[in-house]
Amino acid sequence: MCGIAGLIGESPDEIENHVGKMLRSIAHRGPDDEGLWHEGDVCFGQRRLSIIDLSPAGHQPMVSQSGRWVMTMNGEIYNFSELRCRLEADRPMTWKGHSDSEVLLAMVERHGLNLALEQAKGMFALALWDRQTRTAFLARDRMGEKPLYYSFDERRLAFASELTALEATTKLSTSLSHDALAAYFRFGYVPAPLSILRDARKLEPGSLLIWQEGHGPIMKPYWTLSRVIDAGRSRRIFDSVEAADGLETLLRQVVSRQMVSDVPIGMFLSGGLDSALITAVMQAEAQSAVQTFTLGFESREFNEAEQAKAIAGHLGTNHTEHYVTVADAQAIVPRLGHLYDEPLADSSQIPTFLVSEMARRNVKVCLTGDGGDEMFGGYVRYPGVRRLWRAMRRMPARNLLGVSLERLPLPVLEVGLSWLRPIARRYASRGQLGPNLRRAGRWLRAKSMADLFEETMTFWPGDGPLGQPPGPPSSSWRPPPPTFNDDLEPMFWRDTVDYLPGDLLCKVDRAAMAVGLETRAPFLDPDLVEFAWRIPSTMKVRGRVTKWLPRQVLDRFAPRSLTEQPKLGFSVPLHDWLRGGLYEWASDLTAPARLHRQGLIDSQPVEEAWRRLKRGDSGQAQPLWAVVMFQAWLAARGR
Repeated sequence: MCGIAGLIGESPDEIENHVGKMLRSIAHRGPDDEGLWHEGDVCFGQRRLSIIDLSPAGHQPMVSQSGRWVMTMNGEIYNFSELRCRLEADRPMTWKGHSDSEVLLAMVERHGLNLALEQAKGMFALALWDRQTRTAFLARDRMGEKPLYYSFDERRLAFASELTALEATTKLSTSLSHDALAAYFRFGYVPAPLSILRDARKLEPGSLLIWQEGHGPIMKPYWTLSRVIDAGRSRRIFDSVEAADGLETLLRQVVSRQMVSDVPIGMFLSGGLDSALITAVMQAEAQSAVQTFTLGFESREFNEAEQAKAIAGHLGTNHTEHYVTVADAQAIVPRLGHLYDEPLADSSQIPTFLVSEMARRNVKVCLTGDGGDEMFGGYVRYPGVRRLWRAMRRMPARNLLGVSLERLPLPVLEVGLSWLRPIARRYASRGQLGPNLRRAGRWLRAKSMADLFEETMTFWPGDGPLGQPPGPPSSSWRPPPPTFNDDLEPMFWRDTVDYLPGDLLCKVDRAAMAVGLETRAPFLDPDLVEFAWRIPSTMKVRGRVTKWLPRQVLDRFAPRSLTEQPKLGFSVPLHDWLRGGLYEWASDLTAPARLHRQGLIDSQPVEEAWRRLKRGDSGQAQPLWAVVMFQAWLAARGR
């Protein structure tokens, strides 16, 4: 786990200085070591967080045995021992050390980059330089766990783990991308391949970029989820016992290889099923008590620490919990604009940073439960959207009712329309009935189940608060969807290719790497992803029960009395905070005069959102948070 950066096509006299500056901006990602490789107008660099092979033999950038290839990599190759054995079986090898990076580079040298990427199971972002053909390659892992930004023209290529490092080269325009802005205010994050800066891009998950001087970059996928889905249909598992046995066996294999580390390793344990299952398997495969970490909150509405403690006690882990006050959590908020290289409106970034900070005092690596919801149908919105669409699709005057719900004053919504209360309470997020009904108004206007699902993921509808609307955000960043067998699979696919890498994995990567902590997500192992798409949706969502199959496996490790508690979500009371302790800071960032001076955001919808929030409309908290986080990101860059 590291931070990488590099330049090609820069003046040889200046290039080391520029790459050094890029590395200093991401030093938090790799506090243990710094490396530079320079030859003419090419310079690769790395800030290292030493996890596998702590000796100088693991130092990067790394040159292959023949001297032809140079590589700098961020991440881990979990099956490197298996790949090393394959290489040695074909031909005797001389190794400098025992790092996964050296093994991957040897795979490239012997079999080529394409085969190396196909066989590598891990999370990574890497840059490779072919000194013989003067060709650069950039590659990113299948699920998008590790970030990689780049910018280019015909003579120059720059890349880095974080956008701030590209900005440090001083030749990158600071102009913002209107497409990225539109996507951000609609969904709360900037999806790949877009970046918030117009002249920079994010490499998409599962992609390989090939660049040579004088030619435009060639982009091609070395892996796609669509191919996995198509292959899974021909190998369906319909027997539930076979599926549960297969999932447990695979989890044991995947967790075991992700536990390989030369430094202390632990586990983020919330009160949820995903982290409980990974913890249970991890403890079953470990030789001693696993270290688990839980963050607790004063508010019972958001606190899962007691449930996590009970699970840890049953499994026999070495458990650490830390309760944070509202003041502790709110003290982090003004730092978020610096911690995140792009604006991100997921408020769970706050507890994610805090639990990472706590864990880092004891370990250098933590496993997580990330990806379980997307792989095995864990979000309540999956069955919720399906039920709601079936209930409302033939409703007479549905569009007119939706418009009315959006426009009626909150007191009217609270008192009247009592017949819609069950719908609002069942399908909406936390909050009072009026705000839930107002949001239900948008849902009622959906033209299809896909539209309805999109609305559940939307912060600001339409053009949102943008002062110069670029029009509705394009969905061109999404790969074309495959053909699906049922109405749940499109939602699983959409979250996996879009929401997961754009929001969740970005959130965890920046929060953990800010304190020099590596995180690993077993549910995103390629073998588990392929297995998940062999399982029919009926084994993932049964009625209103989500993650049905993982529940069957967890039953083998812990009683349901410990694991069937309602999932609270890794969230914060955003509505209360914006009206209370964060109000002065947030309202200053979004003051009309400030927005007018910047010329990016129309102050009118923002002021209206504040008025609604003050009147008790909790549905305005997330849209306002998106504006606040964007403004905090601008302020961190002196804009």
